Amino acid sequence: MGNCCSDNGGGMSAVGGTHGPPSAGSPNDAVDMLLKSRGYNGLYSQIELSFSAADLRDRDVLSKSDPMLVVYTKARDGAVVEVCRTEVVLNSLNPAWITKYTITYQFEIVQTLLFRVFDVDTQFHNVDVQIHKLDEQQFLGEATCILSEIVTKSNRSLTLDLVRREESIPSTHPQYRGKFTVHAEECINSKTTTEMTLRCSDLEYKDLFSRNDPFLVISKIVESGVSIPVCKTEVLKNEVKPIWKPVFLNIQQVGSKDSPLIIECFNFNTNGKHDLIGKVQKSLADLEKLHSSEQGEHMFLPTAIGHNYQSKVLKSQLFVDNFSESIQYTFLDYLAGGFELNFMVAIDYTASNGNPRLPDSLHYLDPSGRPNAYQRVSNGLFVSYKFYSEMDPCDHHSFPFQAILEVGEVLQFYDTDKRFPGWGFGARPIDGPVSHCFNLNGSSNYCEVEGIQGIMTAYTSALHNVSLAGPTLFGPVISNAALIAGQSLASRAQKYFVLLIITDGVVTDLQETKDALVKASDLPLSILIVGVGGADFKEMEILDADKGERLESSTGRVASRDIVQFVPLKELHGGEVSVIQELLAELPTQFLTYMRTREIRPST
Repeated sequence: MGNCCSDNGGGMSAVGGTHGPPSAGSPNDAVDMLLKSRGYNGLYSQIELSFSAADLRDRDVLSKSDPMLVVYTKARDGAVVEVCRTEVVLNSLNPAWITKYTITYQFEIVQTLLFRVFDVDTQFHNVDVQIHKLDEQQFLGEATCILSEIVTKSNRSLTLDLVRREESIPSTHPQYRGKFTVHAEECINSKTTTEMTLRCSDLEYKDLFSRNDPFLVISKIVESGVSIPVCKTEVLKNEVKPIWKPVFLNIQQVGSKDSPLIIECFNFNTNGKHDLIGKVQKSLADLEKLHSSEQGEHMFLPTAIGHNYQSKVLKSQLFVDNFSESIQYTFLDYLAGGFELNFMVAIDYTASNGNPRLPDSLHYLDPSGRPNAYQRVSNGLFVSYKFYSEMDPCDHHSFPFQAILEVGEVLQFYDTDKRFPGWGFGARPIDGPVSHCFNLNGSSNYCEVEGIQGIMTAYTSALHNVSLAGPTLFGPVISNAALIAGQSLASRAQKYFVLLIITDGVVTDLQETKDALVKASDLPLSILIVGVGGADFKEMEILDADKGERLESSTGRVASRDIVQFVPLKELHGGEVSVIQELLAELPTQFLTYMRTREIRPST
């Protein structure tokens, strides 16, 4: 996904993978291992934060304060870690600090920042700020925010009130101590992306009984002389004159158009020991010239002669059939341009969840206030695997409520009005037939609730007003979400929708669900599905196209893109990665795929 946070799959596509993900167990799996073994990792957005303050309290008698800023990150458990200290600005109540702090922006995590301003005593002015004892300096005020709050601002600047230390505030009205401003800049040297179609001719045979299975790896050469892979092509089976799908290279990733690149052609082997067929060293500027001249470049192969290596020029040639440049906007560009992520939720009220009055039900409302499975998913799906593993292994039903809270906790910062559509499915409302899409708030006219807590309240209220029934149908809920997304698209609103479905069972309208998903793949919509309880969710994974096979409708139409991410909670034991990261990891990639394929540019 370009310069956004992504997993290896998303990052690979943006840096220069092919248009579609490889299927599981395909030759590209081994190619990925080759890249990882050579130092390739996923891409993340680096954010540079700048700081200033205004109207600070004057704590010096004969002069103004000498402020220094200390920056901390704050974990979910409240623990703070110091990550940066600025220089001391002498004699100023309106400092603009020179020191910057660079942080990795991760969409799927709530990244809390804490800022504390201190007046450094005169006797410490000539001492390195890193060894200052903060308890010897005068505290001027503090402020806290979420990184998402900064990057979603149109000017990427957020101004906060400085207040007293959290632990010393005796009332709900903290004393004003000035203003603090933090500004974010994405660390990108260039957003120019090059698209190339590469082919080879006269490749030398490496297999005795069959033709080659060639693929290309493109690497940049760093100052130390080491080559670092930046993209790859797909593997083409039994080809001596391969033409690969287009690859994409961001100028920033390679340094510049004049930076040297190594293009290596390998013959794929299932054991992972791929044969080098030949290679070429060219810059992007050189490759552009090759395209213009319509000529090829002969490959060479390092050959050992005694203790030395010489380059053997081969008959094989590399051609550049297409070379073009375009601007690739990042996820944060769209946020700064006014795009929002709108959260929607749908909850399974089918009878397979169990009688909500009994403790073994996934919908059981514990009088002690302990959240049930649906409450946890709603509420805290971002709970870590470690937390999950520390729970009673038989207590999977206590997870669903957490998901709504945790998914919502991340997404709420990307939605200005924080009014969320909420539906239930698979239940029989009072004096009515079974409904496969009813409004959680009980209204027959509108489906929205106020904030994440509104979803939680509506969920609990619905349990008292419906009878659990069945079967488990996703089609109507997905169609309703698609209708909202379609209306937003028609009105040219800058919105992208995220539907969270929490379910305990395997969908029974699989083909109808596929049809709805294929249709929805053309809309600004992504769908997150969380499986709770002990059901076998293998069939559900069909809906998640991570394994490379696009969904196909009953009429033969193929989904234009992957819009589903499925996570079965029962499989999340023992790890340290948070469930929310697993669930939300693909969202920025899906968002960018939609925007780029439709050539939608962010407002400037």
